[in-house]
Amino acid sequence: MRQPPDHSLPDRDMDRPALISALRARIARLDRSGGAAADGGQGIPLCESVDAALPGGGLSRAAVHEVLAAEPGAAAGFCALVLARAGGTVLWIAPEPDAWPPGLARFGLSPADLVLVQAPRPVDGLWAMEEALRCPGVAGALLVLRSLDLTAARRLQLAAEAGGAVGLLLRPDEEEEAGGGASAALTRWRIGALAGTGGAAAHDLGDPRWSLDLLRCRGGRPANWRVVWRGAAERLERDEDATEADQPARPVRAAATARRR
Repeated sequence: MRQPPDHSLPDRDMDRPALISALRARIARLDRSGGAAADGGQGIPLCESVDAALPGGGLSRAAVHEVLAAEPGAAAGFCALVLARAGGTVLWIAPEPDAWPPGLARFGLSPADLVLVQAPRPVDGLWAMEEALRCPGVAGALLVLRSLDLTAARRLQLAAEAGGAVGLLLRPDEEEEAGGGASAALTRWRIGALAGTGGAAAHDLGDPRWSLDLLRCRGGRPANWRVVWRGAAERLERDEDATEADQPARPVRAAATARRR
């Protein structure tokens, strides 16, 4: 089968100044919309009911946000939506190139705006994330990682404040992490999947439905929503048909993150 194109950075043996120069040159070529400054620094809109609960009327830029993946595909879709609405060039940094651009495009994230970075070692990923967040030509950056100490999290937050980009830390929803722990992130979310809106047909999955749990929010309160992504209109809206009986669906490997075999 065809393998996905190699979007990783040059070999890790390259000296870091040269690596930074290469990355910035590529970002400059891709960036068409002015990055984080495109909307005057306003928050990134999600949907009306969610935005109303956030202090900035949307997901704050120049800040880092944690996303705990109760279901990997749903979490990847949510992150793709946020990065798409950041309005410019964005980086997806992970130990393995498991993000599939056509799948992420379903949530509005254009492959033309996406730079995939392979960082096998955690230290490489943290370095790439910090450099990306400090770059004024970057609208947003995501880092896939399992754990993060408070000092590293604070460095990323300072980098986001310096560059103005939105940073997302995509992490597994492990019990000890979800339950507490210090964090420098502005918000912490848990994203799960619900059964889609499809009909009776076996292959009619319909529009994706997610459970959004806002676990922590600096200046706000925890909350939760059931939402549906209307792909045809590229709109996230509250699921008016959701009930308390709705539970996150059994985890599946979604197209947004599955590697092509």
